[in-house]
Amino acid sequence: MGHEMVASNGAGGGRRTTKPHAVVIAYPYQGHVIPAAHLALRLAARGFAVTFVNTESVHEQTARALGVDRHRYDIFAGARASADALDVRYELVSDGFPLAFDRSLNHDQFKEGELHVLAAHVEELLRRVVVDPASTCLVADTFFVWPATLARKLGIPYVSFWTEPALIFNLYYHMDLLAAHGHFNSSKGPPRKDTITYVPGVPAIEPHELMSYLQDTDVTSVVHRIIFKAFDEARRADYVLCNTVEELEPSTVAALRAEKPFYAVGPIGFPRAGGDAGVATSMWAESDCSQWLDAQPAGSVLYISFGSYAHVTRQELQDIAAGVVGSGARFLWAMRPDIVSSDDPDPLPEGFAAACAGRGLVVPWCCQVEVLAHAALGGFLTHCGWNSVLESVWAGVPMLCFPLLTDQFTNRRLVVREWRVGVPIGDRGKVFADEVAARIQGVISGEEGQQLRQALKKVRAKLKAAVAPGGSSQRSFDDFVDELTGRCGRTLMS
Repeated sequence: MGHEMVASNGAGGGRRTTKPHAVVIAYPYQGHVIPAAHLALRLAARGFAVTFVNTESVHEQTARALGVDRHRYDIFAGARASADALDVRYELVSDGFPLAFDRSLNHDQFKEGELHVLAAHVEELLRRVVVDPASTCLVADTFFVWPATLARKLGIPYVSFWTEPALIFNLYYHMDLLAAHGHFNSSKGPPRKDTITYVPGVPAIEPHELMSYLQDTDVTSVVHRIIFKAFDEARRADYVLCNTVEELEPSTVAALRAEKPFYAVGPIGFPRAGGDAGVATSMWAESDCSQWLDAQPAGSVLYISFGSYAHVTRQELQDIAAGVVGSGARFLWAMRPDIVSSDDPDPLPEGFAAACAGRGLVVPWCCQVEVLAHAALGGFLTHCGWNSVLESVWAGVPMLCFPLLTDQFTNRRLVVREWRVGVPIGDRGKVFADEVAARIQGVISGEEGQQLRQALKKVRAKLKAAVAPGGSSQRSFDDFVDELTGRCGRTLMS
């Protein structure tokens, strides 16, 4: 890491063509870092010199999860040392807070820093690593509030990287339309509750299926301010890359393409590319569950995880735990130490371990992709984070959906209503043990599970076809690379 890793593009004498240089900046949450890291590898595999920018905090947490020295660790060292010798440099930037600052416990303070402080640190770094503006582009997560502004300052194109479905980008992109019709942030009183039918590319959506931040009546929170500013910036993006598949969201993707250069290039990170094995992006130490899974019958295990960021209440967790006990199913539960709160490390109900003895395993964290791919898996009780949805579909595992915040309610709509590869188990504050138990039994061993698996075969086939040679996502990525190479590659005389 450091300045010595950022060399100017191109080498040799005579007539030469500079490598296009992509500066990829990951949003500081695991669910965003993972696809950003895989995107960086894909760009490097296509001939880009890539500078990947991580926050010092995420880097430190990743190094700690691996048990390695953060001062020496470089997540792309393996990719550079691979047979492909990918040109990926690694840089760190401060988010404005000390490493010891608890960003989970002090969420709003952390987000205020993201809104007001981070841009200055990023600009300082960009002025150092952007050696040749004519051959450089900025690839930054859509949720950042400064990319278009900084890109214009430096004279480089801005590629907005959207890690969620096109549907959610589209709804945020048209917040003003929702407001004008009274479904969001209305000055005329409480938001309307009737079906929304006027958003381009979205035939119909119910208000309760919107992202949680578009269901709120108080829109003055720091997160709302971030969303408003981020999408002001996104409207000024030169290109948008989206981690989705055109065949899964055809009308939405078509509508967004009519607005600006929009490329559906997902699912990013599947299948794993040659250099991917050298990239560790987990912010939690992973337990090896393979031996326990190997001992379970095929299709018998329920995997439970609520992702790397979202929190549940103690009551919600205990109601779900009671449902797991009542279902009688075998289960593997990845339970983050801060799933309820950083200061509540043991939220499971008393007697849970004894009631589930011999049929369950609770671990702090695990490699989700490996777990979902195991033959023992029969279902996934998930918060419906987009990475989790894609990973579950890729593995052919039906989902039980318990969304917690932000995009997850809208992701559930895709999973349950549109693709029919999952079932709901309740909403926040409205989850009941009996319903959870019945849903688990239906998915793991009932007719409901058989129907979901049949639907999964079709959706999974679309994912796999999209990233195969000639598939829609592969073609879209090719088009994007050609466009950006033409814009950022230059022939020079030396």
